[in-house]
Amino acid sequence: MSALKTLSLSGNQLGALPPQLCCLRHLDVVDLSKNQIRSIPDTVGELQAIELNLNQNQISQLSVKISCCPRLKVLRLEENCLELSMLPQSILSDSQICLLAVEGNLFEIKKLRELEGYDKDYVR
Repeated sequence: MSALKTLSLSGNQLGALPPQLCCLRHLDVVDLSKNQIRSIPDTVGELQAIELNLNQNQISQLSVKISCCPRLKVLRLEENCLELSMLPQSILSDSQICLLAVEGNLFEIKKLRELEGYDKDYVR
């Protein structure tokens, strides 16, 4: 599996981000949508994926380490349980992320627009 490029674990009732994903250095796309994940741990900072789909989970906590993912360009967090205060500021200012999808969480997008580092071109 070390050469795996795309991994879809969508709809499998996973309760956590599998830590083994961080060991797969050639992953481009990880789809963990439609699971029961509640939080994203610090180990996510080692993830090498370009796109991470966490849509339709129960995520209410997101590690600031997600901003450290060296290749992460697309982060999908739609339809979760995130409060705006739980979205790390470093995602907007210090990450490689160029598309951040956060519709359907516990905050209004217009509040996100007020944060420093917000770029209307990549947040939706």
